[in-house]
Amino acid sequence: MEFGLLGPFEARHDGAVVDVGKRRQERCLLGVLLLHAGRSIAMAKLVDLLWDGDPPGSARGTVQTYIARLRRSLAPYGVRIGTGHDGYLIEPGEFTVDVTTFRRLAGEALEVREPTRRLAILDRAVQLWRGPLLADVADDALRRRLGADLDEQRLTSLELRAESQLRLGLHDRVANELAPAVQATPTRERLVGHLMTALYRSGRQADALELYRATRQLLVDELGLEPGPDLQTLHHQVLHNDRALSVPEVPHYVVRVGGQVLPWSVGGHPALDFCNTFAGWGHDPPLPRSEWLGSYATLAVWAGYMDLVDERTTEALVQQAQRRPAAAEAVLAEARALRGHLYAHLTNADDHAAFRAVAAYAEAAARASVFDVDDDGLGRWRLGHGAGLLTPVHATARAAADLLADPRRLTVRRCPSPTCGWLFIDRSGQRRWCSTATCGQ
Repeated sequence: MEFGLLGPFEARHDGAVVDVGKRRQERCLLGVLLLHAGRSIAMAKLVDLLWDGDPPGSARGTVQTYIARLRRSLAPYGVRIGTGHDGYLIEPGEFTVDVTTFRRLAGEALEVREPTRRLAILDRAVQLWRGPLLADVADDALRRRLGADLDEQRLTSLELRAESQLRLGLHDRVANELAPAVQATPTRERLVGHLMTALYRSGRQADALELYRATRQLLVDELGLEPGPDLQTLHHQVLHNDRALSVPEVPHYVVRVGGQVLPWSVGGHPALDFCNTFAGWGHDPPLPRSEWLGSYATLAVWAGYMDLVDERTTEALVQQAQRRPAAAEAVLAEARALRGHLYAHLTNADDHAAFRAVAAYAEAAARASVFDVDDDGLGRWRLGHGAGLLTPVHATARAAADLLADPRRLTVRRCPSPTCGWLFIDRSGQRRWCSTATCGQ
């Protein structure tokens, strides 16, 4: 089961919305428990949060009634509310909470220095936000009590994301995407600085200077402070066209893995990222450098990078391809054919011929699979050792079949840039681009 708290409260099972809690306060209670999943919250604390320090005499009984209803609603999905220390807790189980996922991704991004990898992680983290925390069931006062540190983490993630984009030369994207965050937090100097840099690099020097002027005026009027030294230095650089602010000369969207150059993950699913190993879909003739799968070795390393094939198998496949170059080239051609059929169906659901072609690849992968026990003692479908050089194709076909059977397939979007066409998942229905301004070029 999946719970969404970053925006209106949402509960889903296998992609379908689940009606949990018919009353606003009931859903709010569940949201509070999910924010602290695995930890008991005392009854007194729950009452204080739900009624903002002014509870009615019946508050404890009301909470107990809510808990009983929520237990009945959640039981069919294996989500359990336990009792402990005069309070309640969500017991550990097979469910996800977007807040937990966001915190994990934000933490991972802090440990990554390479800008393309960091940006890929932060894109996933930021996309989880559909609006304010518990937007439809909590007021601003409760949100401040529950998620002040979460808002700070979100802003820090936005700053790191903009910094990574600027390092990769994506100033146009920063100029377009960061303005709402700066408008919401106009005294956040680091955000302002990133937006000023993006505006300057986009040929909008006057706008960058005006942003500084407005920020300085706000800081002086409301806080009695001048901008910090970093923002003042940036203002001087913009004013005097300092060459240090020039666009960095770095490759865009490149990940080097096992000696191979790959586009970084942007689609949100391995099958989409497989389609995104080609840039400029629909562009005739193909754009220069549009093909990322230039060799079988790249295909094998990409499959390993996507965790479709384990590291040991990847190394063996690369060595086998060196011994059998003609066979490896034939498999690479098969991979590109699968990619074309998959892309055709994902961009046109009525293309049944493309679907049948993908299905044939998936069925071949199923015939080459065995059901075996994994190290954790659980059964797993895995490709048999006889798949040989076809292993990456089979693994990708299985991922494609999984996506086509997943409700997320209905939220797949295509980047409209004529130099891109990359695919990405957009549950919000609000994104226009795939987060790659130069789109793999």
